[in-house]
Amino acid sequence: MKVYVPRDAAARALGADAVADAFAKAGARVIRNGSRGMVWLEPLVEIEEGGARRAYGSVMPADVAGILSGEVQSLGPVEDIPFFARQTRLTFARCGLIDPLDLVEYEAHGGLAGLRRALELGSEGIVAEVKESGLRGRGGAGFPTGIKWETVARAQADRKYIVCNADEGDSGTFADRMLMEGDPFSLIEGMVIAGIAVGATKGFVYIRSEYPDAIEVMGRAVKISRKNKILGRVLHSEHEFDIEIRVGAGAYVCGEETSLLNSLEGKRGVVRAKPPLPALEGFMGRPTVVNNVISLGTIPVILEKGAAHYAGFGLGRSKGTMPIQIAGNVARGGLFETAFGMPLGELVNEIAGGTATGRPVKAVQVGGPLGAYFAPEKFDTPFAYEEFDGQGGLIGHAGVVVFDESADMRAMARFAMEFCAVESCGKCTPCRIGAVRGVETIDRIAAGDASAVPLLVDLCETMKHGSLCALGGFTPYPVMSALTQFPEEFAGHREAAE
Repeated sequence: MKVYVPRDAAARALGADAVADAFAKAGARVIRNGSRGMVWLEPLVEIEEGGARRAYGSVMPADVAGILSGEVQSLGPVEDIPFFARQTRLTFARCGLIDPLDLVEYEAHGGLAGLRRALELGSEGIVAEVKESGLRGRGGAGFPTGIKWETVARAQADRKYIVCNADEGDSGTFADRMLMEGDPFSLIEGMVIAGIAVGATKGFVYIRSEYPDAIEVMGRAVKISRKNKILGRVLHSEHEFDIEIRVGAGAYVCGEETSLLNSLEGKRGVVRAKPPLPALEGFMGRPTVVNNVISLGTIPVILEKGAAHYAGFGLGRSKGTMPIQIAGNVARGGLFETAFGMPLGELVNEIAGGTATGRPVKAVQVGGPLGAYFAPEKFDTPFAYEEFDGQGGLIGHAGVVVFDESADMRAMARFAMEFCAVESCGKCTPCRIGAVRGVETIDRIAAGDASAVPLLVDLCETMKHGSLCALGGFTPYPVMSALTQFPEEFAGHREAAE
């Protein structure tokens, strides 16, 4: 009998360590896997007997004896749970299925197949494959990954770098953390492939300090990879590549690639003006690929199964799958990987099960704290880049936070401005000063000053077009979406004051 108990941070926060100890004391062989992504069922225990795995949800130590005796009924195979069964798992195919630090299991489930094919294809072949796949940056900007790699590959320099942006700071997002904790070798493999593609020999994974479990797992995975020649002289080939883990202090703005590069260099984490682009002058002034965890973790799948297979999923220019993180006031929160194109309403009402409170959904914020709010009238919008952009929103890192009818949208708009003011690096005036004035302007509206509404609109336009990076440039999205879709909440305050 094998008992799988997640060592994922969310599962541990809900008591997974105590559950694992209870099974071990009962004589079971315990394997600490990653999370299957159904956070409302954590700790989600799986028991394997005769090659079949049965799941038990929200297990506590007191449940262990009943589970082993057969008194506690299982949920059946994880793959049959509706939330999981409706997914298309490519990037997260192994997450929760294996011990994340068992390289033999990783390889048995398709690991390293992409790297071996990459070694056969060579630089030009890899770049062509990534371009054909249509993969776009999963960190928020949605820039075509293959074009970025091609730019770095063509650049002339004595050295080049691969930088993984693991500074996941958006509220309601946890996909990067889950992949690093649940399938770290996929990220390492993706970075090695990127290094071969562009001619880089060194990579950095920049992880925020609030992720101690991810830092530990990635550190151990790097050591295992070096020992097994995945790093160093890659699979005994002519290619050299190594990875270093760096820990950031937790500044939100360091999720922006140029701020991250400054921090990585030991400087203050402030935005750099562009051009030059990091692809030409990045880390230490050298050509640098900066991709986020999900982008790099998806590369092995593309190389293993082929670009056409990956591009066969999705909608329009939004190719492949997206790990959507469902959080907030929902009945079923967790990670749901699916092909682009699912309507937002289906995701919120059917997959997430509506609100946890049972009240009607009032708004959904997609794309983190700088994402736009979508009222139910927009729930037919397909989850895809261009389709969201056409509705005044953005996919971002695909965090979906749900609010019920009790949410105060004016207060949420104020929070966005305050968040920007607190997290601004201070480099540019529209963000540094604009966010502070934004808080003041919304407070004027709340006090009944109707003339402040056009001023807020004008301020948002200035921030959107004048800020150096997405922190100031995207803050207007939640503010303006709240103002335009819920005008009565802003007008209501004025009427009450009158």
